[in-house]
Amino acid sequence: MSSQAHVDQESVRARLSAERADTRARIEALERDFDAIVEANALVAVDDEHDPDGSSTAFERAHVASLLAQARDHLLGLDQALERLEHGDYGRCEVCGRAIPVERLEVRPSARTCVHCAGAPPRRADRPAH
Repeated sequence: MSSQAHVDQESVRARLSAERADTRARIEALERDFDAIVEANALVAVDDEHDPDGSSTAFERAHVASLLAQARDHLLGLDQALERLEHGDYGRCEVCGRAIPVERLEVRPSARTCVHCAGAPPRRADRPAH
């Protein structure tokens, strides 16, 4: 890691930690929303198939569950980015080993790959790479 990247390590850590706190708060809010939807449905006998509001309730529950899964994945990515930072691997593409452009890390601080490798089709183990 270059000395310039090392100097920025604290600011990167602060940014990742702040985004982690925001994501954790979003997860807690989504968990409350999900619990409220489930609780509201438990209070009434909802027949999703025949109740005109049933399908929207099911959609709402599925939508919040999807947002919750995305937020949890993002939190995991931030935790992994913090680990890479601690090990000196932050900002290096996990596929090609080149530096990930600062602009990409600013937009997506948990990025694990450079733009080129992120857009490349995944390699299959059963055929040689070209």
